[in-house]
Amino acid sequence: MKFFIDSADIEAITEFTKSGMVDVVTTNPSIIAKSGRDFKDVIKEICSIMSGPVSAEVTATNAEGMIEEGLVLSKIAKNVAIKVPLTWAGLEACKALSDKKIMINVTLCFSATQALLAAKAGATFISPFIGRLDDIGEDGMDLIRDIKTIYDNYPMLKTEILAASVRNIEHVKKAALYGADIATLPPQVVSELANHPLTDKGLKATLPRSFIQISSRIFVFTGALNPDLLRVSDRILILSLLNPFGSPSVILLPLECSITPGSTSLAAG
Repeated sequence: MKFFIDSADIEAITEFTKSGMVDVVTTNPSIIAKSGRDFKDVIKEICSIMSGPVSAEVTATNAEGMIEEGLVLSKIAKNVAIKVPLTWAGLEACKALSDKKIMINVTLCFSATQALLAAKAGATFISPFIGRLDDIGEDGMDLIRDIKTIYDNYPMLKTEILAASVRNIEHVKKAALYGADIATLPPQVVSELANHPLTDKGLKATLPRSFIQISSRIFVFTGALNPDLLRVSDRILILSLLNPFGSPSVILLPLECSITPGSTSLAAG
C-alpha cells in the first residue's frame, strides 16, 4: 500500500520523504494558499522533492476550463497528476487529459458508480472520501470495498483506489484490509502510524545494556529483568540468580550451554 501525504508543508514533506514511508504528495489551492506562496512555485518545489505523482487540483468548474488548467499544470513537471472533481465536466476533462497521457486524480467520489465512471474515463486514481461519508452516518469503508470489488471484476480498469479523507489509524488499517492501493493521509496521521502504548512501555522498561563477558560464549547481565523480553529469542536460556548482595543478576547463555544444579560453574555444550 502506498501512502500519499496531504500537505503543502515543504519541511514536513521533506522529512517524511527521507523516512521512505511517504510515496506521493496531494495538495489543493486552499492548502497552498495558507502558506502564502504561489501555487505553481509550491507544486514545482514539491515535484523536485518527490519522485512519485504530485496531485495538483484545478479550480475551474467547467470542462473547458479544467482542461486548460490541467494542460498548464502538467507542464510544471513530469510527475504532476491533475486533480479534477467527479462531475460530468470533471469526467469530460479526465477523458481529454488522460488521452494525452496526463495522470488524473478524480476526487470527491462518494459512490461506487461514480468510481466506475471515473475508471471508464481513464482516471489514474479515484479518491473516495471515506471520512466525509462517516460524517453523515455511513460507513465510508464500505465504499472502498465496493469499488475494489467492481474494479476486480473488470481487469481492464487500471484505476488505482486512493482512500481520501482519512481521519485516523483505523481508517488506514481498514483501507489496507479492503484492498485500497493508496491512502491519502494528513501529516499527523502519518506520525501516529508507528505509535503504540505497549511500544512506549517496552522502551521505558528496556534493560540497560551492561554485560560482563565470562567467556566467548557466556555473558552475565546485571539489572532488572523484563519478562516481556524473554520471548525475544528461543535460542537463549535465561537463568535468574541472586548474587551475594541480594540484587538480581541474569545469566544469558546459548541453549547448547549447560549448568550443573548446585554448582557455580558453567560449561559450553
